[in-house]
Amino acid sequence: MDEKLKIKISIADRVYPLTVDFSQEEGLRSASKKIDKMIKQFEENYAVRDKQDVLAMCALQFASQTEQKQIDNAIDGEATIERIKKINSILDQYLDK
Repeated sequence: MDEKLKIKISIADRVYPLTVDFSQEEGLRSASKKIDKMIKQFEENYAVRDKQDVLAMCALQFASQTEQKQIDNAIDGEATIERIKKINSILDQYLDK
């Protein structure tokens, strides 16, 4: 049975009530803390007039990190496949002898 949990998450001085799976709570709380930390950094480092601008910059930052990880994983996956092909080739040569 999936346990549902009612929690309140605070982002940019606003509280959002959510109903989530028990297994999601820790991740959501951690994410909201990271967002608030990033908001604070943007507000301290840039002349920001509007919370919406800060939230947009946070969204862009998180999205670009996710995209970069996917790109890095794809590149790493391709390198792994090439190494496996080389190993298979060496094994084939060895077994054919």
